[in-house]
Formats: sequence, C-alpha cells, structure tokens
Amino acid sequence: MKKSTMLLAAALVTAATLATADIAKAGKMEKCFGVSLAGENECAAGPGTTCDGTSTIDYQGNAWTLVPAGTCEVTTITTADGRGIIGSLNALTRDLSG
Repeated sequence: MKKSTMLLAAALVTAATLATADIAKAGKMEKCFGVSLAGENECAAGPGTTCDGTSTIDYQGNAWTLVPAGTCEVTTITTADGRGIIGSLNALTRDLSG
C-alpha cells in the first residue's frame, strides 16, 4: 500500500470515528466527495442510493465521507490501476454508478 493511500485510509478511519453533524458544523470535519470505497460512504451517494454505505463504486464521485478539515483536496490516493484520485468539496461527475 502506498504511503498516500495509507495516509488517506488513516484519515478516513479517523473521520469515521469522529464523524457527527456537530463536529462537521464546528469546522473540524468536511464532506469529501470521491474518496470513499464502495459501501463505506456517509450519506448522499447520488441517484439510486439512500444513505450510509450505499455507494456502489470505489471513489464514486457523488458519494462523500467526512474527513478532517483541510485534507480533502490535498491528499492523493493511488488506485490499483495507477490513477491518482483527489477528493473534492463538491460532487464529481467521475466514477458514477449505473
């Protein structure tokens, strides 16, 4: 596992542990689109999904998870096929289900 992937994985685990609406509102966490693995997103994974854990594709562009504020758009995940994935504070049009 590459260092950038491990760092983001650690950030996502931390985010999942600490994620609540109150923390997000306090500015300590932010929604990051396009970085969660299939089935590991927070709420709102786009059309055809309901809420937590309903994304169907790794790094689905319209699925988000909470991450520590300031880390979303600066961490690169290198996928198994060599793509460099960077999160976004807004929904993305890449890697959408169906």
